[in-house]
Amino acid sequence: MAAWKIAPALACGNTVVLKPAETTSLTALRLAEICAEVGLPKGVVNIVTGAGATGAAIVNHPGIDKIAFTGSTPVGRKIAEAVAPTKKKLTLELGGKSANIIFEDASLDQAIEGIIEGIYFNQGHVCCAGSRLFVQESILDRVIRKLSDRMASLRVGDPMDKNTDVGAINSKEQLATINRYLEAGDTEGAVRHDVCRSDLPASGYWCKPCFYTGVQPSHTIAREEIFGPVLAVMSFRTPDEAISRANNSPYGLAAGVWTDKGSKIFDVAKHLDAGIVWLNTYNKFDPTSPFGGFKESGFGREGGRHGLTAYLNTD
Repeated sequence: MAAWKIAPALACGNTVVLKPAETTSLTALRLAEICAEVGLPKGVVNIVTGAGATGAAIVNHPGIDKIAFTGSTPVGRKIAEAVAPTKKKLTLELGGKSANIIFEDASLDQAIEGIIEGIYFNQGHVCCAGSRLFVQESILDRVIRKLSDRMASLRVGDPMDKNTDVGAINSKEQLATINRYLEAGDTEGAVRHDVCRSDLPASGYWCKPCFYTGVQPSHTIAREEIFGPVLAVMSFRTPDEAISRANNSPYGLAAGVWTDKGSKIFDVAKHLDAGIVWLNTYNKFDPTSPFGGFKESGFGREGGRHGLTAYLNTD
């Protein structure tokens, strides 16, 4: 995330002040060391650590000409309100509740791997995580069975171990948030599937990857971003219903479509309210392709030529 912002800013001749999330400060400070090691002049890339008050001070500083923020939608709203009366440029990459849609003619084994990658990669700490899975009704039982079998083999543990599939939750506070959503899913009547057989380490902040069936669109786990390894599974009958249910969200960051029919892929993709749509894959990025969302997922684009324009003054 830091590189996505620092690289285009530098390429366009700017200096940068980076305020990382308070839970990821060490990696940002290491990046600063690397910048010094490669001979980048002092003052070109600056790292300022801190919590929300530090970020607010940067946003409101009169010497700042451009704000690029990746984070939650509520914080993004506050930044937009602060910047609105000024001439500062702003791009926001905010939350998501992205949909993965599997049609009955899809290659199911390939789709299951894409679903796993889409939601359990990085413990679900991904803004474009495919946290809502829509499965055509005729193959729902097969998909759930295959998904359960694949999840049973996931390994939860030390992220430095090359054999680990799912690492630790990034903070005690985030684990508490995920647990609140799990309680909401259970309370509201969805069925939780804890099929991962991996034992959790004795210390640290851990959450077994799971998925829910029997999820209704009104359920909290189907509407709100959890930012954790939790998947909500729902069904549909027709392509129109799949599109309607996928778009029934305040977010519009990403989506995935799984089908062997090329014409269906493009017809569905063009009707989805998502800034990026993956076709028979998920979470794959091309640095020349723009990335960003619609609706409450933010505005502006990162990557490619589109990502450079936000750091240029062409007036």
